[in-house]
Amino acid sequence: SAFGDKRTLFDEVVETYGQSFGSFVAVALQEEATAREAFARVLREAAAVYTDPEHPAGCLVISATTNVSPKDDDVADAMRELRRSNLDGFRERVETDVAAGRLPAGTDAHALAVYYATVVQGMSQQARDGASTADLEAVAELAMASWPAV
Repeated sequence: SAFGDKRTLFDEVVETYGQSFGSFVAVALQEEATAREAFARVLREAAAVYTDPEHPAGCLVISATTNVSPKDDDVADAMRELRRSNLDGFRERVETDVAAGRLPAGTDAHALAVYYATVVQGMSQQARDGASTADLEAVAELAMASWPAV
């Protein structure tokens, strides 16, 4: 009872995770000069963070609500909203580069964002299944090979 109810504790854990292990995505999207550099960094860092033996494999936001009972639908909805927010950040970063001419004018920003979000989510699951950092770094390299040419 020192932490309140389970939901409050879970929300606090998610917030702390987002400010620590999970912050690398937002930081890369903000700090890198181009969307390509940002996405490459996100994927490289996902490979390292998701396989770091100092904490559970994968990503809390991606995997915490894989199987929840109907009574926990609000928790699943909250995690889904966080993932949607990350997707929006990906899409906005792509749109910025399309507008700046760093990506072709016809680039489908939503589709590209969904693609890279899917890769990140898959990397999380692969890490949970025992993939090594090197395995995920190879995935990152392959994913970046599909980046649209200007």
